[in-house]
Amino acid sequence: MTNPVSTHPDTARVHDGVVEVIAARTLYDVGHLRPESHFEADLGIDSVIMESVLLSVREHFALSAELPAGPATIGELVDAVRAALAADAGSGAPAPAPAPAATDAGAADPVTEAVVAAAMRQTQYQRHQLDLDADLEGELGVDSVVLTSVVAEATERLGLTGPAPDLAGATTLRALADALRACDPAVRNTATGAEAAGGAGTDTPEPRRAPGSVPGADPDGWDHRSMKDFTEQRDPDLFAKTRSFAGYLRSREKDRLYWYGMPLHSKCGNRAVIFDELEGRKREFLMFASNNYLGLANHPGVIEAVVDATRTYGATHTGSRFIGGTNMLHKELERRLAAFKQRPACIVYPGGYSANLGAISALVKSYDTLVVDRLNHMSIVDGARLSGAVRKIYRHNDMADLERILSRSAAEGTGGRLIVADGVFSMHGDVCDLPEIVRLAKEYDARVMIDDAHSTGVLGVRGSGTAEHFGLKGEVDLELGTMSKTLAGMGGFVVGEEEVVEYLRYYSNSYVFAANIPAGVAAGLIAAIDVIEAEPERLKRLWTNIGTLRGRLLEAGFDLEHSESAILPIVIGDERRAMEMGRAVRARGLFCQTVVYPGVPLGDARLRVSVTCEHTPQDLDLAAEIFVDAARETGVLPTP
Repeated sequence: MTNPVSTHPDTARVHDGVVEVIAARTLYDVGHLRPESHFEADLGIDSVIMESVLLSVREHFALSAELPAGPATIGELVDAVRAALAADAGSGAPAPAPAPAATDAGAADPVTEAVVAAAMRQTQYQRHQLDLDADLEGELGVDSVVLTSVVAEATERLGLTGPAPDLAGATTLRALADALRACDPAVRNTATGAEAAGGAGTDTPEPRRAPGSVPGADPDGWDHRSMKDFTEQRDPDLFAKTRSFAGYLRSREKDRLYWYGMPLHSKCGNRAVIFDELEGRKREFLMFASNNYLGLANHPGVIEAVVDATRTYGATHTGSRFIGGTNMLHKELERRLAAFKQRPACIVYPGGYSANLGAISALVKSYDTLVVDRLNHMSIVDGARLSGAVRKIYRHNDMADLERILSRSAAEGTGGRLIVADGVFSMHGDVCDLPEIVRLAKEYDARVMIDDAHSTGVLGVRGSGTAEHFGLKGEVDLELGTMSKTLAGMGGFVVGEEEVVEYLRYYSNSYVFAANIPAGVAAGLIAAIDVIEAEPERLKRLWTNIGTLRGRLLEAGFDLEHSESAILPIVIGDERRAMEMGRAVRARGLFCQTVVYPGVPLGDARLRVSVTCEHTPQDLDLAAEIFVDAARETGVLPTP
């Protein structure tokens, strides 16, 4: 049987364009996208994704009319596009200009073709949108995590063996292709672009050796792999990567370097009893790893409110907020949060993570642009991915870079723009440049959302967050936060104008299709707001403690970057040394977070110290002494 695509040139052109769009929107390899592929049964494309596909196809071919919503297969969609093109031609509408290629030599250059094909799958961009000289972060929104996936896929398409090379320094797709050639001359022998791209009809290359599957060790036996080495291990057995990682994890635990997820056996105050699973015993630690900034998690009034409401309303509700899951405490909590943040309305989500996922994906669509700080929380990154929007990343707190991105986006003139930034950056402790963000948003007709996860209860005279801190209440379109930190409960929220909040209530999937926080938790959160407003001395004590410990650590010679919050990062850089210092700190009885990849990029490892109002002057003195002693033991600070 003859393939109709091969016998009708016009159909072939349309087919290729349609497949390109579908591949960009779904991450399928083009080799899997056949004319007979059924959108739902074969490809799992639901109605939401299909709407985005149809819109993108229409834009790709510059069609004057909307496409019908009925095509069930790729072939049917191709026929619909051909009919629409014919109708446009009959009406005298100008024929669409062919989409520009990523590079003139792309088809003849297998390395570049492999890089572009991998980038298309991993970013959802169409080929003509991938300028080889575009900055990966600022113009294409490719962060270090996505770049790892692009490199891994490109090397596999080229049939290379061994671990994926670390090409994080490449800032464009062209530089990435050049670096691949330089790091492995074997790629020069790849025969054709089709073979390099792993297109339809080619044999699937054998899986390359999993990144880090054979530990590379220094002469002293140190395993220099990180968690990054296990993100792109490919194997017919989906669980192969878990076995590789398990061996790595056990070795780190054996050396007392990974200390994550140890269970508490007490309240989490300035001190806490933790079961040390590596040593098999309970230990009391001086606690500097808690986000309980104002000590509200242990406040008697908060605890009593949780208990009373649980007795009244039960352990939890059993439905979403739309279907039997709303009670008066949810309504009251939203009213109190809106009043506390001095905004008209509030929506409460099951968690801070789901608040970012829900709000971003509800408001921003594939034709819009999301502009984000490079160091934003992962929930913002995942919200961007879920939305399918064009994502632009500006250098951390670099307002000139933000303006450059906004200017270019405004010139393109497609869709709306939303700037999203953390108020306080969770692994660095510094504060966003909100006055300049607001100014640039007004100049370039963008909206602003600030994530106040680590700002609520910390910044501002009343502790209401970043906007209050800068005197910009009402100037930020949306303020988002989590209630699992200062507010001592769980859940997330967004405050803003009434009509925007109501839209989120109906279009945020993480709100509509999820059960919300239990009534007891809501009551505890209301009580926590009561305490914040009735006891402002807690906030004053917090900032006294921050200043005391910050001063001691700076005096000792530690690098705290530009921290202006309750988060004090002790920046070390080298992952091994950071983990060894973390181990030395814990051996001395202090518990804080050792942050390595993926919490921070490779080469930026650190200890993350969280200060609360519950720490006593004696706690702060002892903590400073422990950090200095541990740093000298591990070579982070020189011995006197």
